[in-house]
Amino acid sequence: MTSVDHAPDPALLDEIERYYDAVPRAAARTEDFGPLTLFVRDGVGWPYYARPTLGHDGPAATAEDVRRVLERQRELGAPEAFEWVAEQNPALRAAVEAAGLAVHEHPLLVLGPQDEPAAMPELPEGTQVRVLSADAPELAAAAAVPHLAFGEPGTAIGTAGTAELPEVAAKLTAEGRVEQVARRIAAGTTAMAAATAGGEVLCAGQHNPVGAVTEVAGVGTLPAARRRGLGLAVTAALVAHARANGVRTVFLSAADEDVARIYRRIGFRPFATALIAEPAEPAEPAH
Repeated sequence: MTSVDHAPDPALLDEIERYYDAVPRAAARTEDFGPLTLFVRDGVGWPYYARPTLGHDGPAATAEDVRRVLERQRELGAPEAFEWVAEQNPALRAAVEAAGLAVHEHPLLVLGPQDEPAAMPELPEGTQVRVLSADAPELAAAAAVPHLAFGEPGTAIGTAGTAELPEVAAKLTAEGRVEQVARRIAAGTTAMAAATAGGEVLCAGQHNPVGAVTEVAGVGTLPAARRRGLGLAVTAALVAHARANGVRTVFLSAADEDVARIYRRIGFRPFATALIAEPAEPAEPAH
C-alpha cells in the first residue's frame, strides 16, 4: 500500500467519493449491480469503469458481484476496469482479486481548504503557461499531448515530440474529442491549461470541477520536453484557476510515489490510495 502521512479524514474521503460518482454521470449512463455501479459512456471519449455504489449500506461486494460486472463489460465491449479509493472501500480489493483482476495502487494527493499552494514554479525562458478558451487555436494540440505522454510513461526524457502532434491532433479532431473538450470548457465543466514555447504545445492538463471540488487529471508532457518543470507549472496554473473560481478542494492521483513527490513541491499532500483493477497481464509462454 502506498504511504499516507496519517489516517485519512472521513469527511474528505466522503467528499472525494461523491465527486467520483458525480463526474462520469455527465457523459455516461449507469447500470446498477447492487454494491457496484457500472458507468457506460455515451458518445466519444475515454471509456468509464465500475465503482462502488455511492451510499450502499448492504453487504460488501463479493467476487461474484465483480464477475457479473465483468460479464456485462465484455457484452458492451467496454474495458474490464474498476476504480475505487482503498480507504473508503477496503474490502473490495479481495473480491476484485478473487475475480482474477490485477490491482494497481496510485497515491491520491490533495490541496484542501486549509492548504496553501506553493508559488508558480519558474519556467524555462520563452515558455508560457495559460488556461485555454474553448476556441483557442492550441486546443487540438493540447488535447493530443497527453496521448503522446502516456504512450511513453514515466518521467524520463523520451522520443515523441512536436513532430508527432499534428497526426494525433487530427485524429482526435476527426473523432469529435476536441469538439467535446471545447463544449466542456464553454460549459465550465473542464478547464485546460497548456505550456507552450515557440508556438508549440509541450505540456497540457485539465481539471474538472463539480461544485467546490475538482480533480486535476491528464497532465502530460511531450516525452522529448520532459525534465523542464512543465508538468508542475501546468498543474500550478490549474490549481490557481480552480481556486480563483471557488473550488476549495483540489485533488489528483499520481502514477507512483516518484511522481507524487513532484506534486508535493507545489503543496499537495498525500491522503489516500486510488486503486485501479484490470485484467492481469498474460503470463509469458514457456520456452
